[in-house]
Amino acid sequence: MPMRVNHNISALNAINQLNANNRVLGEKLERLSSGLRINKASDDAAGLSIREGMRAEISGLKVNVLNAEQATNVTQVAEGSLNEVNAILIRMRTLAVQSSATTVNDFNRDAIQAEFSHLVQEIDRIAQSTTYNNEVLLTGFGNTVSFTSDDSTAITTSNDTGVTDARLSGAQTGTYTFEEDADAKGYVTLGNGVVTQTISLNTLLDGTKVATGTQIVANFDRLGVEVTLAGDSVIGATGSFEVGELDGTKIEIEAGTGGSYQVGPTDSDFNRIEVAVRDMRATGNVLNLADSNVSDFTGARTAITAIDEAIGEVSMQRGTLGAVQNRLAFTISYTENEIENIQASESSISDADIAAEVTAFTRAQILSQAATAMLAQANVVPQNALALLS
Repeated sequence: MPMRVNHNISALNAINQLNANNRVLGEKLERLSSGLRINKASDDAAGLSIREGMRAEISGLKVNVLNAEQATNVTQVAEGSLNEVNAILIRMRTLAVQSSATTVNDFNRDAIQAEFSHLVQEIDRIAQSTTYNNEVLLTGFGNTVSFTSDDSTAITTSNDTGVTDARLSGAQTGTYTFEEDADAKGYVTLGNGVVTQTISLNTLLDGTKVATGTQIVANFDRLGVEVTLAGDSVIGATGSFEVGELDGTKIEIEAGTGGSYQVGPTDSDFNRIEVAVRDMRATGNVLNLADSNVSDFTGARTAITAIDEAIGEVSMQRGTLGAVQNRLAFTISYTENEIENIQASESSISDADIAAEVTAFTRAQILSQAATAMLAQANVVPQNALALLS
């Protein structure tokens, strides 16, 4: 190789190798100090895009778990209060049975009525004071069914339809219309313009009617709506159901305060759980105990039936809340499992392999030191030209 002075090619090569080793050394230092394989987009553009999407999903799932835990707390508060309401109703029934006997006189019944009235007031007080984050839970919580004549014709025209009640278990707001096909008798369709569900009532009917003295439940489970249909001579019902009478009628579901919990990562109906609690006041239209009294023999016996129905309503509401709590528990469990698996995937993309990085760092460190030493040697080579000039 010719001897040159102006351009030291060996030194330039040593500098290039030194710079390359220092770049690798800097990259390994960055990964070891952060613990991440991807610290900037240039490290892995595709991996960065996937990782950020996973991080966003994991962040949402963690909040979903928190939402589900808080929703569980809400339902536990409501169910705990209803437990006390149940106890009060049992005491009220005891008083009604006691007042129904001829072994007590009217003076005794006045004393019984005094306690009975206080218990009615206490149920109302519990319902109004059961709150979570300043939201009252037992006076109508979540979406509710409208009972006005213009909105819910299926309920308010019960003389023709036999509908005595409508319950919600996560139904969305809107107008739900019934359809009955004349050619497919016993099949009822309910829809809100977005989704519909058709069910068969044939196995529940006595011919084309609900059997006398009984009630059936038309459960549109995919919509979250349960409709109670009565037969003739049902206490509290003003009509009876016969095939074809629901066609064209509707029920209106109005938006209420609270009762909607986001437990999934996206804006979809299946990522939300809707909870509805009916008006559980004693003087409300569900328990309907405002006019009950035990101050006389006849009233006391009538009150027994009314209280039994109220106990059934409270028990059913508690059962619904218990089912929601179990559902939320499963939601929390599978969401935490999902977080774990997505986190593992994100880690495999994003995290640095420390053993491999330390090995590469050590190699780059040694090469950098060697390149520095060789650069010093390369800078000495041009000085040999001075020996020819002396």
